[in-house]
Amino acid sequence: MALFRRSSPVVAAGAATRRTAKDLRLGETGTICCLEDPEMALKLLEMGCVPGVKVRLSGRAPLGDPLMLVLGDQEYTLSVRASEAANILLKEEGAAHGGGSK
Repeated sequence: MALFRRSSPVVAAGAATRRTAKDLRLGETGTICCLEDPEMALKLLEMGCVPGVKVRLSGRAPLGDPLMLVLGDQEYTLSVRASEAANILLKEEGAAHGGGSK
């Protein structure tokens, strides 16, 4: 007797395509697309999380929270909670990875 049901493949595939700054691996880079939570957006915008800016995960606390993000070309370092980083949506960079440099 099963206690849990798996979600349908359509829902799981849609959720997998949406990527946030929280999902970055150490050293991986992405480009900010937009901010999800309107209340959190103003705070993140004031801290430099502007759409179009490159963001790189440069560190994580031992228990996974907070995260250390490096923003833009000037290497501005920002420390945010994992819940805040989950509001920073990233653009799709390529098929499988989001960390190419030009």
